[in-house]
Amino acid sequence: MSKFDDLFNQYHCNLNDEEIRQNTEKLLTTHVDENNNSTVYKQCLSLIDLTSLNSTDTQVEIKKMVEKVNNFKTVFPHLNNVAAICIFPSLVPVVKNNLTEQVEIAAVSAGFPSAQTFVEIKIAETAMAVLEGATEIDVVISIGKFLEGNYEEVYEELTEIKDSCRNANLKVILETGALGSASNIKKASILAMAAGANFIKTSTGKIPLAATPEAVYVMCEAIKEWKAKTGAIVGLKPAGGITKTHEALEYYTIVKEILGNDWLTNTLFRFGASRLANNLLTSIEQKEIKYF
Repeated sequence: MSKFDDLFNQYHCNLNDEEIRQNTEKLLTTHVDENNNSTVYKQCLSLIDLTSLNSTDTQVEIKKMVEKVNNFKTVFPHLNNVAAICIFPSLVPVVKNNLTEQVEIAAVSAGFPSAQTFVEIKIAETAMAVLEGATEIDVVISIGKFLEGNYEEVYEELTEIKDSCRNANLKVILETGALGSASNIKKASILAMAAGANFIKTSTGKIPLAATPEAVYVMCEAIKEWKAKTGAIVGLKPAGGITKTHEALEYYTIVKEILGNDWLTNTLFRFGASRLANNLLTSIEQKEIKYF
């Protein structure tokens, strides 16, 4: 038995997908309506990593996005700003040089979104992004290596990337839609946390199946179990395809019911999104808002 088999055996990783689906559905049916109100909409808005990860992104476009964040409190003085701006590493200096608000600068790194590059490049890219001003780093696990059971190499890569983050928080993307089962999502969650992840994140948004309530349910259970066994507190970031207010409410409800109110803050809970911000603003203001 490998040390990772031993690690997984310490946690409840033998999951039944249909049971997870039913449990998630029951939780949402019972509790989601409790959170369908303006106070929660406002809270969800403050949890957003405002994201632009397009191959066509330009410095001008990213600067405009930063200006929107800078001016947000002037336009919406009754609301809290987004939590972070998330961009490609080469655009970190644009955000750093123009940002005046106290929001985090998150950079995707380590061969995002496929992670199919040399570990030396992953480490160097991460270190350079932090040097340029990133305060948070989002990386994808080596999915192929994970799926073939090469947990040691996945773990080693993540620990080396974590070291290169220095003081920046590390968010580890599991790409849950590619993992194939609830059991794999649970194992990947445990592996990422063991390697030092500050957050575990669902998806890149670059494959057809992104965040799902079932995946977030499993990840929340993993975080809860990890805290119970180790005392360590790890955050959660649903991302990929989250655009509507009701979708944000579903994830908010799952986090609240499994992890509790302590996780309902942007230090432990984020949404990776772009269109979600305007839809939440529309729900809050009760009229169509296209600010971001």
